[in-house]
Amino acid sequence: MAQQTFAYTALDASGARRSGAVEADSREAAVARLASEGRFVLEIGEAARSRAAGRGTGGQTAAGRGRQPSRQDLALFTRRLADLASAGLPLDRVLQVVADQSESGVLKRISEEALGDVRGGMPISQALAKHPRYFNSVFTQTLRAGEASGQFGEVASRLADTQEKEVTRRGQVVSALVYPCVLASTSLGVIVFLITFVLPRLSGVFAEMGDDLPLTTRALLGSSAFVTQNWPVLVIALVGAVVGLRAWFATPAGAEARDRFLLNAPIIGPVVQKATVSRFARVLGTLVYGGVPILEALEIAGLSASNRVFLKGAQAVESEVRAGRSIAEAMRDAGGFPPVLTHMVGVGEEIGDLPKMLGRVADSLDFEVDTGIRRLVALVEPTIVLSMGTVVGFVVLSVLLPIYQAQNLVK
Repeated sequence: MAQQTFAYTALDASGARRSGAVEADSREAAVARLASEGRFVLEIGEAARSRAAGRGTGGQTAAGRGRQPSRQDLALFTRRLADLASAGLPLDRVLQVVADQSESGVLKRISEEALGDVRGGMPISQALAKHPRYFNSVFTQTLRAGEASGQFGEVASRLADTQEKEVTRRGQVVSALVYPCVLASTSLGVIVFLITFVLPRLSGVFAEMGDDLPLTTRALLGSSAFVTQNWPVLVIALVGAVVGLRAWFATPAGAEARDRFLLNAPIIGPVVQKATVSRFARVLGTLVYGGVPILEALEIAGLSASNRVFLKGAQAVESEVRAGRSIAEAMRDAGGFPPVLTHMVGVGEEIGDLPKMLGRVADSLDFEVDTGIRRLVALVEPTIVLSMGTVVGFVVLSVLLPIYQAQNLVK
């Protein structure tokens, strides 16, 4: 009986989720083989059958039809690519299994197109580079380095680690900001309700008191009248400001000004800087490990940092290294690189293991970034509550003061 290929998702001995393929006579034999290797099978299916089912639905799964891949989908795609390549499967088989397992219709189609290109003799990095919307230059250049060095599986695994860390961090930030955002929206709604609905109905009562009204009450009534009478203009001005700001940020000068502000902003600036340096160090380490020439690696890592100010620093380092200087010395002179990075890069150059030192720097900075994000989120909630209490207290005080004065006059 001919053996069949089964695509599986399983938990390894450490509890990590892994995807791959295994050849066996039957599904039960495949499960038994995986169990003997210490893996707990979560999902398993015949790769060829899954592929046929995919063709029957126009190349898309029901769950993934028309859905654009998220960052998590892309990270899972890379992880499966790395796991299957590390298991020793040929790259065309890797793409076939990845296409069968993909929950995103877009990634499924891309995998199938890349499969045809690879079987036609094209490198997998070049095949995926035909879709720059989903696979940027950092991704494809890293895979190209893995192909050239013969360490495709290991390099892809490092790339998957980087993507998974980014997805995890974004998820933590989004989850932590849900309550503050709800609180801020509620606070803004209460303030708008007081100014546009409550105060206009009290203005007639206070009008009879004329200039005897307290200063805070007059200021509040004036603000309420201005907002209720000019709200269309205010809305148009707000929308125009947002659109104009977005358009300016799309220009090189605007993007650089925004990035410089983020790096130098109080409280949040140090967190942004550490996150930027961590991303740069991790990508640079992955590229160097994969065998990418250092000048090209510095250029790609600078682009991956997603910060124009930091990119200029990386370009300055690249120029100095091209002239023959060491990376650590170039970083010290360029500025913008923290001492922990320059020192560890110097050590890495000295011992001949730059990727290892860059990975340690990235791990250390990631820990600091996670701690900083938790502190920022913990600071946001009481700030919103205090701001809301101040505004509502001002409104209540402005309403009660004239009533108190009127009672004293009656007495």
